[in-house]
Amino acid sequence: MDLLKRFIKYYKPHKKIFILDMTAAFLVAIIGMGYPIITRFMLNDFIPNKKLDLVIICSLSLLVIYIIRMFLRYFIQYYGHIMGVRMQSEMRSDMFNKLERLPYTYYDEHETGNLMSRMTNDLFDISEVAHHGPENLFIAGFTLIASFIYLCIINWILALIIFACVPLLIVVTAHFRHQMRTAMRESKIAMAEINTSLESSISGIRVTKAFTNTKKEQEKFEKSNESFVKARSSAFNAMGKFFASSQFITDVFNIIVLLAGGIFLYNDIIDIADYSTFIISVNMFITPINQLINFVEQFQNGTTGFKRFIEIMDEEEENLHEGSKICPKLSGDISFSHVDFHYKSSKGILNDISFNIPHGKKIALVGPSGGGKTTICHLIPRFYDVTNGEIKIDGENINDFTLESLRQQIGIVQQDVFLFGGTIKDNILYGNLDANDEEVIEAAKKANIYEYIQSLPHGFDTDIGERGIKLSGGQKQRLSIARIFLKNPSIIILDEATSALDNTTELLIQKALDELCKGRTSIVVAHRLSTIRNADGIIVISDGKIKEAGTHDELIEQNGVYKLLYDLQFKESDEHQEIKLQQELQITG
Repeated sequence: MDLLKRFIKYYKPHKKIFILDMTAAFLVAIIGMGYPIITRFMLNDFIPNKKLDLVIICSLSLLVIYIIRMFLRYFIQYYGHIMGVRMQSEMRSDMFNKLERLPYTYYDEHETGNLMSRMTNDLFDISEVAHHGPENLFIAGFTLIASFIYLCIINWILALIIFACVPLLIVVTAHFRHQMRTAMRESKIAMAEINTSLESSISGIRVTKAFTNTKKEQEKFEKSNESFVKARSSAFNAMGKFFASSQFITDVFNIIVLLAGGIFLYNDIIDIADYSTFIISVNMFITPINQLINFVEQFQNGTTGFKRFIEIMDEEEENLHEGSKICPKLSGDISFSHVDFHYKSSKGILNDISFNIPHGKKIALVGPSGGGKTTICHLIPRFYDVTNGEIKIDGENINDFTLESLRQQIGIVQQDVFLFGGTIKDNILYGNLDANDEEVIEAAKKANIYEYIQSLPHGFDTDIGERGIKLSGGQKQRLSIARIFLKNPSIIILDEATSALDNTTELLIQKALDELCKGRTSIVVAHRLSTIRNADGIIVISDGKIKEAGTHDELIEQNGVYKLLYDLQFKESDEHQEIKLQQELQITG
């Protein structure tokens, strides 16, 4: 019932079209009753009594009302579908807005292709039900009742004999409907898996070609494709049983009419005119039953799709206004106090992390991959919330700030830069949508990409392709830095921002990053230790714990984990040093 209420909600903005659509459907159903009624009059009166003028008048009247029905059907098809599409559009907007508000953790567990399938295939099925559902139920329901009443008027005993078969039809359809519902859900899941595989393969097509692994991708896709075929085969099996059984019962209706009517006619219980009319009218009784049976597949698809839509809509979202305070312009004093963190389905990622970063200082996080450095960075803008402990900025717990105002004060530059399809200007403006052209140009200059942009035929209006495919890695990175300059945050997080670049490009970008960090609190995650030698402090993270902390010189003098990491990068690395590093990490752990 709750599901139905939530579905009906989407009809409310379209009341006018819906009412007109149902009115048209009602008139179509009434007009459908005209033919058997007029047929009975003709067979019982007009033809036997040679009333040719009335035969012609009735025929012309039928033609007129059929012309009217033609326009009514056009209205139902056109405006009904328009209503369905508009409802689909509103659901798509609601789902997109919901996806935008869901936390990081949701996307850790759900694949893009699956979400795209729900956004497209499922919502299309829902819109079809939204349009055809009320019409089919209304027209078929009215015709079914009206035809049964008319059959009773002709001969109530024969009508009741026909009606006695209906409960059998209900039992059969109910039995197979459950199988069909389960099979349809499985086929939608399989379709989502195909979309996921397709999205992954197309996004990584350049990698596939570079490694000549086309055959491997084909095998992965075919595996998903075969699962889909298997799921759809199961669905079609259930559907075949459903339609074959229900159609057989409706066919039995005709046999019963033929047999019982023939007996009634033989015994003079019914005359030939009423018998002929009854045969015509019984088809009017059977047709809506078949319509309802055929509608079950569409209804099943739509209900399954709506349930999957509701699953997303009921997900717990980020509350951007959860805190009680609007975050002011921050100085950037950051403190972690006994912070623990773990994901829902994993062991502890961070254990008892405590450190302080004075405003305007640059602190580097170093250590083996998977040690927890990036997780620390994600906790500051509250992409994830700490499990225990607290994080403060300028002496205020970050949980007290609204998410939106907190994140406006933090700029993040990552190794894997994401750029949106569009122009260079569009992507820089993402840092501040209200910025003017002069501010965009200034940001590009500070990021050391202005001269390159000016060398392009279309300058800032140059299209960069999907995810910036037309740009080099260094150009993408500088564009992302320009975006942060335009945002002008108080805190900068550089998550391995230069680790994937060549030395020359790294030097150019490092200058832009140094300019970006001036006067701002900066947290740098780096594997290349040469880039953080001049940091105000270095924290060594391994296995979710702080192993060492200090300046570069202090850590070198300690001759601990950092010294070993440094030596592995800048001296002849051998197996002995790696073993020694692992031993040291175990000791300090």
